[in-house]
Amino acid sequence: MQKEEKKVEYLELIYDLIFVYIIGRNNALLRNVEGGFVTGSTFLVYVFCTLAVIQIWNFSTYYINMHGRNGLRDHIALLLNMYLLYYLGEGIGPHWDSYQKKFHFAWALILINLGIQYAIELREHRGHPMEERSIKRMMLVLFVEAAMVLAVLPVYEKTGIFLAGAPILYGIAMTRIFSDENKAEMVDFTHLSERAMLYVVFTFGEMIIVLASYFDEAFTVNSVYFSAMCFLVVVGLFLCYEVLYDRIIDREKKTTGINYMIIHIFLIFAMNIITASLEFMRDEKVLLWPKILFLIGSLLLYFFCLFALQLYAKPALRLCRRFIGPVIVTTIVFVAAMILLRDNMRINIMISVLYVFTVFVEIWRYSRPSCA
Repeated sequence: MQKEEKKVEYLELIYDLIFVYIIGRNNALLRNVEGGFVTGSTFLVYVFCTLAVIQIWNFSTYYINMHGRNGLRDHIALLLNMYLLYYLGEGIGPHWDSYQKKFHFAWALILINLGIQYAIELREHRGHPMEERSIKRMMLVLFVEAAMVLAVLPVYEKTGIFLAGAPILYGIAMTRIFSDENKAEMVDFTHLSERAMLYVVFTFGEMIIVLASYFDEAFTVNSVYFSAMCFLVVVGLFLCYEVLYDRIIDREKKTTGINYMIIHIFLIFAMNIITASLEFMRDEKVLLWPKILFLIGSLLLYFFCLFALQLYAKPALRLCRRFIGPVIVTTIVFVAAMILLRDNMRINIMISVLYVFTVFVEIWRYSRPSCA
């Protein structure tokens, strides 16, 4: 019998909305500029906070995909995590020492809550070895990561060493190690890919909110120019993902989707950096080099992740030299032009628009006939 397709429930959409708020809180960290630069410690906290939040969403999505029934227990568990995510969001601030206890306790409790849901599910799958093994592995990942999160606090207080990256890397590595093809029978990749798409859309929503700040300036040629260019960057990035999702990704593919979701962790992270880069454009406190490097780095990471997702392309649309060659050449020209013309932000933002839409055209052309 063919497995019934899983639908995205309203509860999942409401749950995702809290992440829009947290994206804004994360990006606010990068406004802590000293001497024209984002400090190294601030950027490190930003990276860890962003990846931790996206990973929480990833764990929640996988649980709902494999075991969610849209019942009372699912509602209670997700709503509890929504409540804890408020504390996690409030634990993100420029004065990290004052907020990190709130952040780490909320983070650990969310992981424990998810681990408990798997423990309850274990009773429902007794006598099914494949399901039991998968559930026990996820319980191990979640409970051990929660313990690691709680251990970060005393280590930091005694040594001053910040180890928040360790539990994040542990979670990513162990979910990848514990993945096997047998688990594909439990995963509805259509639902999984749709959930990832919706989170990407919500992240684009945060970009749009940031872009609105360009329209509160005096109505001048300069303000209109920069608002139009930034708007086109966002539109081009959205069109690239839209074509990939609608025309290239094989959403009927039989797969665990582990790599697909891990790639999305870094794709959404890149989008958050792009959002911050657009804010830097109009911030006179930020020096030229940070603006250029943030924009270049975030766009390159975004497109790298986008092309990595083509591992899940339809059989007739696998990567080929005819597609990769022009994109690599365009990227090299983009980076060189941005660095050489770094003194003129008007030209830089136009180069960014041209680069994004050039890649979009290549993706659109690639999505039509086979490259074979």
